Amino acid sequence: MLLNGKSVSRETREKLEHFAALFQKWAKAINLVAPSTLDELWRRHIADSAQIFQLSPHPYRWLDLGSGGGFPGVITAVFLAETQQGWVHLVESNQKKAAFLRVALNETGARGSVHPLRIESAFTALPDCERISARALAELDPLLSYTSPWMIGKDTRAFFHKGRDYAAEVEKARGRWSFDLIKHQSAVEPDSIILEISNLRHKEP
Repeated sequence: MLLNGKSVSRETREKLEHFAALFQKWAKAINLVAPSTLDELWRRHIADSAQIFQLSPHPYRWLDLGSGGGFPGVITAVFLAETQQGWVHLVESNQKKAAFLRVALNETGARGSVHPLRIESAFTALPDCERISARALAELDPLLSYTSPWMIGKDTRAFFHKGRDYAAEVEKARGRWSFDLIKHQSAVEPDSIILEISNLRHKEP
């Protein structure tokens, strides 16, 4: 199986297929993603999320903020299952979504755990990570505020999915923050991009 033009093992494909079936079942009861995108679950959500691991395919300790329906956190955790190393800490304050995430991780054998916390309090419980991901959570400036405790003065990298207005978000964020930026063109959505951010610092007033 190819996903974003890259080979995926049979075992990982089966785990992703099981996750997709679970997702469709739970999405009938709770709002995991916009209903209009359910018909394109594989392309719009699974393949899109898979790009995060494909950009950083090593057994890191991941922190996935606002995990929602599992994108990209559960997908990253599924890929990590094949490496038998690394871990994804999924932070999701909504109890129903957190329950879905627990079932999804358990039934797919993915390498992750769920933390039903508000992002603002997550650093106390989860002080260490090497990689951070977030999708459809907030604009870049508040995202950097959320992730700054894990990034400032550390070698942590963050990966954020962004749409066509990403340039305006980057410009606004640079008003308060300094950071190194790599832009990865999405393999799924022509108008989308993945921002890879490192070396985050507060800008001097």
